[in-house]
Amino acid sequence: MTSITSVELNYLVFRYLQESGFTHSAFALGYEAGINKCTIDGNMVPPASLITFVQKGLQYLEMEANLSNSDADVEEDFSFLQPLDLITKDVRELRQMIKERKKGLQKERDKREKEKEKEKEKEREKDKETEKEHERERARIREKDRKEREKEVEKDRERNEKVRDREKQLEDSAERGAIPDQEEKTVVKQEENGISGGAEPMEMAVPSTSQTCEISSSDVMILEGHASEVCACAWSPTGSLLASGSGDSTARIWTVAEGTARTSMQNGPANVLVLKHVKGRTNEKSKDVTTLDWNGEGTLLATGSYDGQARIWSTAGELKSTLSKHKGPIFSLKWNKKGDFLLTGSCDKTAIVWDVKAEEWRQQFEFHTGPILDVDWRNNVSFATSSTDNMIYVCKVGETRPIKTFAGHQGEVNCVKWDPAGQLLASCSDDISAKVVCTVFFNMLQVWSMKQEKYVYDLREHTKEIYTLRWSPTGPGTNNPNQQLVLASASFDSTVKLWDVEVGKLISTLCGHRDPVYSVAFSPNGEYLASGSLDRCINVWSLKDGNIVKKYTGNGGIFEVCWNKEGDKIAACSANNTVCVLDFRM
Repeated sequence: MTSITSVELNYLVFRYLQESGFTHSAFALGYEAGINKCTIDGNMVPPASLITFVQKGLQYLEMEANLSNSDADVEEDFSFLQPLDLITKDVRELRQMIKERKKGLQKERDKREKEKEKEKEKEREKDKETEKEHERERARIREKDRKEREKEVEKDRERNEKVRDREKQLEDSAERGAIPDQEEKTVVKQEENGISGGAEPMEMAVPSTSQTCEISSSDVMILEGHASEVCACAWSPTGSLLASGSGDSTARIWTVAEGTARTSMQNGPANVLVLKHVKGRTNEKSKDVTTLDWNGEGTLLATGSYDGQARIWSTAGELKSTLSKHKGPIFSLKWNKKGDFLLTGSCDKTAIVWDVKAEEWRQQFEFHTGPILDVDWRNNVSFATSSTDNMIYVCKVGETRPIKTFAGHQGEVNCVKWDPAGQLLASCSDDISAKVVCTVFFNMLQVWSMKQEKYVYDLREHTKEIYTLRWSPTGPGTNNPNQQLVLASASFDSTVKLWDVEVGKLISTLCGHRDPVYSVAFSPNGEYLASGSLDRCINVWSLKDGNIVKKYTGNGGIFEVCWNKEGDKIAACSANNTVCVLDFRM
């Protein structure tokens, strides 16, 4: 090993004293050590050589202290020691210091790992609790569906018994030679609807089914293929495509040929594309298709499912994108008019705006304290949401807080809908209030304006829960600007009510169903209204006189009705796993 001589060390110290300005000390050392007699060429020695030499020595000591005989520690964190430690302690002591320091670092590292694990455990517990809450909500909805189906079965049984009793009475009367000849007629009176004061609403007479308004089977096309109840359907806004969503974990796109149902049936069954939401079996409950909507151009179909995912499909049945962020079932889903944003509302209490082109979420809105039941765009960037927490929020993309909050309902807000001009918002709710002597239902339909905090109208004529509502395609900003704007509400009290929103009054009550009405839809020209009920009937009403002009009775409760863009076909989805398409000609 190369070593340094005393002469060389004396010279380095001499140079250090000179460079540091210690002139007298340098002279004394030079005289006593005989620096002038040494053979070292001063020009070859760089400045600060002694400091450099000492630093390298300390680094060597530090390296020696950190490296033990085993290389196992080489990959551990390198510990830097203080210069004073390196000068005053030997290598053994330095190694002991490093070992203790590494133990301390390891303890700190273990502590951090434990804290991270605790945080992860908390997150897992939170996720488990959220999942339990979602499962409870799903169980509640399934129980509600089950009870509705049981009610439907019970009512079918009662109807069948009544029919048998009636047939028996007719047989008995025929034997006696006296067959009663009477026509059923139902008249809606002011007192029955609880109306007090103001203009008297129109009284509706419901014709018997023996009249010519009954749609014949030759004017009906039955679309079969779903393996479970069909809860949603929608016509493409630009063509002859009809989409349906079912509890069998599929959506379907049907090509319904132009012309009558009779002509279509002669040409064979309708072409259909099956959009599977789960691989393999198609009856997985968590994949139920709960809602669907076409974009404005009719080129893309969006579906929402119980698994919390939204999916976007082409008209050819190709899955274009899967949008995943919700942690609970999606109950409502809407495209904005421009088609660049998709809005979803979920059981996880949030609404999300998705950037369709980027295939990612743009903003999540977390204002509600209960599952979101419905969403509706006001324009391309603002929208309304309703929830089981009784609240309605109007939100805007880019804003972190609601731009408007509407509070007034006393029960779950089932539905929100903007009028065609985007000025008025209609909402409907359960709003059930219990009294001592009996249970009374104050079921509320409210109309709100962005210009004020409180509702404009509070419409309380229904006697049971209001399930849904629709605005007519009439008035300013529509294709029918000279016709009156009308709001229709459908209720579990088996009626449909029409409202004049300019004065907040009931126009008329349409009584023709025997069970809860789940869906209503206006014809594109605003002259007719279709309604579907659990009594298996589809009624088409004339808005001029409030009479039923067409009627069809299917084989299962009706969940949704919709018109095609020409207004000559009505589609309806039902509990018996089918979709029916009715020809409408007047």
